[in-house]
Amino acid sequence: MPRVTNVDYVQGTLDTLLDDPAARSLRETTFVVVDLETTGGAPDGGGITEIGAVKVRGGEELGVLATLVDPGVPIPPFITVLTGITQAMTYEAPPIERVLPSFLEFLRDCVLVAHNASYDVGFLKAACARHGYRWPNPKVLDTVALARRAMTRDEVPNHRLGTLAAHFHTVRQPTHRALDDAQATVEVLHALIGRLGSFRVHTLGDAIEFAKAVTPTQRRKRHLADGLPHAPGVYIFRAADGRPLYVGTSGDIATRVRSYFTAGEKRARISEMLAAAERVEPVECAHSLEAEVRELRLIAAHAPPYNRRSKYPERVVWLKLTAEAYPRLSLVRAVSEPEAAYLGPFSSRRSAELAAAGVHDAVPLRQCTLRLSTRTRTPACALAELGRCPAPCEHRISAEDYLERAATPFRDAISGDPAPLVDPLLARIRKLSDAQRYEEAAVLRTRMAALLRAAVRMQRLSGLTGIAELVAARRHQATGGWELAIVRHGRLAAAGVSPPRVHPRSTIDMLRITAETVLGPTASTEESERILSWLERPETRLVQMSAGWASPVRGAARFRDLLIRAEKAASGKDSTESS
Repeated sequence: MPRVTNVDYVQGTLDTLLDDPAARSLRETTFVVVDLETTGGAPDGGGITEIGAVKVRGGEELGVLATLVDPGVPIPPFITVLTGITQAMTYEAPPIERVLPSFLEFLRDCVLVAHNASYDVGFLKAACARHGYRWPNPKVLDTVALARRAMTRDEVPNHRLGTLAAHFHTVRQPTHRALDDAQATVEVLHALIGRLGSFRVHTLGDAIEFAKAVTPTQRRKRHLADGLPHAPGVYIFRAADGRPLYVGTSGDIATRVRSYFTAGEKRARISEMLAAAERVEPVECAHSLEAEVRELRLIAAHAPPYNRRSKYPERVVWLKLTAEAYPRLSLVRAVSEPEAAYLGPFSSRRSAELAAAGVHDAVPLRQCTLRLSTRTRTPACALAELGRCPAPCEHRISAEDYLERAATPFRDAISGDPAPLVDPLLARIRKLSDAQRYEEAAVLRTRMAALLRAAVRMQRLSGLTGIAELVAARRHQATGGWELAIVRHGRLAAAGVSPPRVHPRSTIDMLRITAETVLGPTASTEESERILSWLERPETRLVQMSAGWASPVRGAARFRDLLIRAEKAASGKDSTESS
């Protein structure tokens, strides 16, 4: 293979000098600047006529690789005019499959640089895929993107390699030959790096992000991510007056906060938040569960303007079975009578109304809001005339029969078996489907799903919130110790991590002494559900419980498959009716 090489150097690699390549300074980073000449067209694994690559670090040239390549296809005349490469010149050149091993070794552990890098990388990746070589997926720096960010229109009219080379008065000028263009790109790269310091860009990671579409606000506020811990916890963006603007959580606070200042962050409200933020306050936590719970509590306490979820946990509704001779369903904001029958909580009034409609479709609960008397009759409404209500207002049904037929199935669905509600709904759905009344069947299916979803959720939560104290542990992957959580009535009372190679009992005893006192179910539904998700993971172990953790044998959970099918059908992913 004809090539020009200078091997009198010691190759510096990204992984031998720093654990994090992105944190390496640009001066210490090894770049391989690449340029290809091709026959034109789309990358399909062939078509490369010449490869030129120059390896540099700290302004010093470490090595050169250059070779003509047999493209395997005729070279179009206009390409010959542009590059000067003729078919005869590539006749004895090696094909790309023989060049790739040397090139990939030359590129190993280095950062690939090219002018309009997507074009060159596209041809190289296609060639690797076609000939069975693994593309090393190196970090890529594009000098076109760097120039667009670092230079103004007043300086250069465009960002072509020839224009930039002329502006920077490079020794090597581009000639549409691979090695000449690669060497010219090296000088352009060095000139651009010289400008990056004024933009506070000093590392490879900074340069890659700078080349992307990072806003001036993100670049100006990037220092807010400095000095944050690489630990699980909560981060709070605060305004100049200390007000919380946004609360988030992560397993690595520093890494997550840095992501807000990259091109990947495109949310308009976050851009607005960053403009107002003056500092980031980290709150380190023992493990991910504590971080998630603290995030929920902080959002609920401060209602940060740029958080959308979990801001108002009190804005939930419940379906309550009223305590009267002829009970009815009522939408309420809180559980004020623990002895009464409640279903919920529902995150919106609409979902609660859907579940209530499902109950009314299944059992003859009255829908009027009057307070009925067992002594005085009241005129019946239209629902009674339509056969949709047993008319307790006119005493057509006794209070005892009404409770058995209408109220008791609802009470059982909350704490036990919801079949008395589900079975009538399924029967009606089948009947409507058989009659090809699919729209009406779909309405019933939606109501049944809302009812089942609430019953499954409530029974899961009740099983946890009824336990006075629960201790659970999960292996801490980083240290080899144990992540520990003490849960009381569905609320996280304490969290910690035991030291590695030490029995966790002593840490548990210490946590129990300092744990929050919880006298009853006071946690938000979201907090209890986060804890449930953590407890239900296969790797979590239950250490100790003050009472048994159980669900009803014939409870709502046995209808979970039916609920999943109903929700899939409602979303259009499954056309099969529930059965």
